[in-house]
Amino acid sequence: MLQSINIENFTTENQKVVSKLSLSYETFGLPLHSAPVVLVNHALTGNSTVCGKHGWWNGLIGPDKCIDTNRYTILSFNIPGNGYYESKDVFNDDYKLFTASDIAALFTLGLSQLGVDQLHALIGGSVGGGIAWELAVQNPNLIHHLIPVATDWKSTDWLKANCLVQELILKNSSNPVHDARLHAMMLYRSPKSFKQKFNRSFNEDKSMFNVESWLLHHGDKLTKRFRLDAYLGLNHILANIDISKSYGSFENALEKVSSQIVIISVDSDTFFTLEEDVMTVEKLRAIDKKVNHGIIRSDHGHDAFLIEFEQLTEIIKDIF
Repeated sequence: MLQSINIENFTTENQKVVSKLSLSYETFGLPLHSAPVVLVNHALTGNSTVCGKHGWWNGLIGPDKCIDTNRYTILSFNIPGNGYYESKDVFNDDYKLFTASDIAALFTLGLSQLGVDQLHALIGGSVGGGIAWELAVQNPNLIHHLIPVATDWKSTDWLKANCLVQELILKNSSNPVHDARLHAMMLYRSPKSFKQKFNRSFNEDKSMFNVESWLLHHGDKLTKRFRLDAYLGLNHILANIDISKSYGSFENALEKVSSQIVIISVDSDTFFTLEEDVMTVEKLRAIDKKVNHGIIRSDHGHDAFLIEFEQLTEIIKDIF
């Protein structure tokens, strides 16, 4: 069931004051304060419904799944502005209102109001993983296991470039959400994944290639459930992940973080690349941080973290 927390007079990283906003969340599994808590951060077009009938991560979370709702309390906040629940005035006509650091700060306030002072684990994929990094730095002793999946602690030049293209499509297209989604789907998958799935095949009436039909379907589908302001706002958050910004360096940012870190990469991910994660792991080991690196082997690109549940489970099963 969707619940909410009211937050007043929140000051953003860019010194803008939001007089009032509602931070909505859902819990699954055992009641809050009766079991270890696992916080799950959703990706750009996701939401707080991480498991259950309409859960987007059912392959990983649920009864007798890797993250077992019979053993844990699962908590997930909606990123304010994601359009899942609230009125359309969250961004106040400023889709650049929040950064990933701001969302982590809002989640911190939410945890405090819920009386949660320890997390057994924090897991997040894509932009949700970037927010997880930010939250760990802001709360160095909060998270026992930090699990960033298919993500990074900073927005790379490549990521920023793609977010700029997304932003321009959203601002200039006559069918913005639809067209931006087509571009995004090409980033979330890999050329090999497309070849395996379609292999230059045609749809039933031979009017177009199946890859074209599939892309158009995803554009139509997202248009029906995702608002333009939400897409612009979440895309801006994605483009502005950087835990080092207030600390001078990545190493300084992680200095006090006590979490056991498990970085999970996808070897074919061209959005958040394996190469960047390898460098992060090396940096963490150089400063004696507890870190493991799991790699999902898949042809499906970035979206493999939503597909390859058996591999994901194998990597993190000992934590749960």
